[in-house]
Amino acid sequence: MTFRSLEIPRAVRLALALTVILAAPALAAAQQVPKAAPLKVDPLAAVPKLSVLVARPTSDLAPVIERFSADQQSLNRRYDANDSPDQRRRMRAFAVAWQTRLRELDFDKLNQEGRADFVLLDNQLKHQLAVLDRADKKRGETAPLLPFADRLLALQDARRNLITPDPPTAARALAQVVRQVDSMRALFEPAPAAGRGAAAGAQNASTAQPDSAARPRVQPPRVSRTVANRAADNVDQVRGIVTNWYRYYDGYDPQFTWWVKSPYARLDSALNRYARTLRERVVGIPPAILAANTGRGGGPGAGAGAGAGAGAGPANDGPIIGDPIGAEGLKEDLEHEMIPYTPQELIAIAEREYAFSLREVKKAARDLGLGDDWKAAMEKVKDSYVEPGKQPEMIRDLARQAEAFFDAHDWVTIPPLAREDWRMEMLSPERQKVSPFFLGGESILVSYPTADMTDEDKLMSLRGNNPHFSHATVFHELNPGHHLQGFMQARYNPHRRIFSTPFWSEGQSLYWEMFLWDHGFHASAEDRVGALFWRMHRSARIIFSLNFHLGKMTPEQAIQFLVDTVGFERANAEGEVRRSFNGSYSPLYQAGYMLGGLQLRALHHELVDSGKMTERAFHDAVLEGGAMPIAMVRARLEKLLITRDGLAPWRFAEQLPPPVPWAGGR
Repeated sequence: MTFRSLEIPRAVRLALALTVILAAPALAAAQQVPKAAPLKVDPLAAVPKLSVLVARPTSDLAPVIERFSADQQSLNRRYDANDSPDQRRRMRAFAVAWQTRLRELDFDKLNQEGRADFVLLDNQLKHQLAVLDRADKKRGETAPLLPFADRLLALQDARRNLITPDPPTAARALAQVVRQVDSMRALFEPAPAAGRGAAAGAQNASTAQPDSAARPRVQPPRVSRTVANRAADNVDQVRGIVTNWYRYYDGYDPQFTWWVKSPYARLDSALNRYARTLRERVVGIPPAILAANTGRGGGPGAGAGAGAGAGAGPANDGPIIGDPIGAEGLKEDLEHEMIPYTPQELIAIAEREYAFSLREVKKAARDLGLGDDWKAAMEKVKDSYVEPGKQPEMIRDLARQAEAFFDAHDWVTIPPLAREDWRMEMLSPERQKVSPFFLGGESILVSYPTADMTDEDKLMSLRGNNPHFSHATVFHELNPGHHLQGFMQARYNPHRRIFSTPFWSEGQSLYWEMFLWDHGFHASAEDRVGALFWRMHRSARIIFSLNFHLGKMTPEQAIQFLVDTVGFERANAEGEVRRSFNGSYSPLYQAGYMLGGLQLRALHHELVDSGKMTERAFHDAVLEGGAMPIAMVRARLEKLLITRDGLAPWRFAEQLPPPVPWAGGR
């Protein structure tokens, strides 16, 4: 029986649970994980045979991609006032110029890898222009709220153009913008009460227009919460850029400081108040939450390099708004990922995958003596958490266990240095609000309670990061997942990093989750429940993220969807949805996990199940080829026709092998 099932007050349940974990050693479920022995390091084995590296095939276009990447990075550093007039013009011109140069190449003379890079770069440039067009459309929506934005951003453009400022002119410009910002803010604040300011009006009667008392109040622009939230984020970003501009001159140019110090301070205050008013009056964020987040910095929309005090918007609290891109935006992004499916078709694929997971989790629930009550099985598994302080040890042991399992089957090359160089860090309580589960890559970032969290947050974090959930995902983050991906990307075809896509990175890690399910890695019913939690989660991500961008699901509905269909703790569901829609991830990122995994699963069926490649050769080739849409991985490995115009559409879902039901240990 779980604490949650007892008919006692929630606060008492929390206290009882925390008392148990503080008093008890690690629970039996965690003790089943073999303890990892210290890693033995062979320095010579960590260095590969150099003759193999010398003989490695390369792309004819590798130098071209490297030059493009270097030039783009230079321009991003140079035009650092995000969305400024100069930046918009220059980045559009850059993409068009590279398209022109790319057309000058003799495509037919390129080798297969070069042709792949040609299409990948052309695809990247088309998408960059589509994203710029999308940004122009969004700017048009926020323009009524931000009539001053370009004028302020142009200050940083002028600085980067090495134009000597005229301090008196700059001071007047800032003062004019202050009046404009204050006027905009006043439109959204309550109208003055009758008689308010009458005395002041009488004093100025001689200069007032005859009909001034009867003049109707100007109505504020009518915008949605989404547009208002985006505008508030943009105000924070502009504020940070203006702060950088001001600090460059302040103190170094006495004339500048003498003239501009006071107007700048008034402008900084006016922008801060305006962003707050938009969030409170239009977006609907409670004042208490705004006050709690003031001064954190790095809130939504705080631009790179935002100054102290900038970005004071709500960081990880308050309503989740998001910014859906609509059907047209999804169509553009799916074309960029070389996926010839509509969002509705992808949702149907996800629903089919969810149905498989639901059948399997009910089987696991029956094995646990709970009938078809899979939610009760989830609750039982969640209560298997280890005591505070033991999570890093558990993560370490699970990581080594997974590496040993892969070694026993020779499925993929995990170089000795890739086993040695990963590290472990802890996620802060603030980051855990948007990342309730651990993250990985070069390091594994452990999400687990800290002493200062509330009892409720502690228990939710403990339950959400239990050993059986973690058993199914530690290898997703480390080897052969994200850590190995980054390791190989740095050493094989590193020029292709600019083509990074979640369908390759997250899809590959999710592919391993399905692969290990197929090969009996999850021996116990509890481990199967943990694996299926994530598999259901990945299906749900496709459903709620695509429906959100189509305007068919709100963030609150997405939270409830995760609670109802996957068995999320509500706080973890909120963190998941907040992370999905706070602007940190591209619109298709969450869908990329399972869809990319299914693409690789279909490709594995074509190449390995058919006997054309061995397991190890296939998995090594995917990693060594570098990041790219999976359709291009397929074209490379199968040596398919790559034309200047791209690839033939690949309907991968029609070639998927049936998912493997659990049939006991294999």
